[in-house]
Amino acid sequence: MILVEGLSDSLAVQAMAERAGRDLAAEGIAMLSMEGGGGFDAHVKALGPEGLQRELLGLCDLDHEAHWARRLEAAGLGSRLDRAGMEALGFFVCDRDLEDEFIKTLGVSAVESVIAAQGESYALDVLARQPAHRNESRAAQLHRFFGTKSGRKARYAPLLVAATAPGAEPRPLRELLARA
Repeated sequence: MILVEGLSDSLAVQAMAERAGRDLAAEGIAMLSMEGGGGFDAHVKALGPEGLQRELLGLCDLDHEAHWARRLEAAGLGSRLDRAGMEALGFFVCDRDLEDEFIKTLGVSAVESVIAAQGESYALDVLARQPAHRNESRAAQLHRFFGTKSGRKARYAPLLVAATAPGAEPRPLRELLARA
């Protein structure tokens, strides 16, 4: 069972698996999107060692790392878990979040090309000219762009996977699928 924070994470994992010729469902691997990471405690309790005893893997953002580590410890899956300990259990952390990982991996110009191919360069430029964002780095503007419209993160997740060379995807995604 793969636990992810949101739909965009789920879509990215699925897109990477499909590109690698994998059918996670056929392999008996289910994915649960928690729509923001809430409920992690209940899911670990219900699905992990105290519940259905499923092997659990996961992907979270930096802001959930400490909480997830505490909940994994509370479920008896480790003690004093740091990032390396979480990874040993199969839980991987995106530095900041998945979109930031793709911006770092692909680079600003490649992400802008993906946005342009979707006909949204103008929307990005409008955001970049706003007083609150005009002095930010282009990478910060791109990050903000993904979060400004409902469904945009989910829409772009598979597109960013497709824009990344196989094997060069963000490390947390690669490592998660290697464990699955």
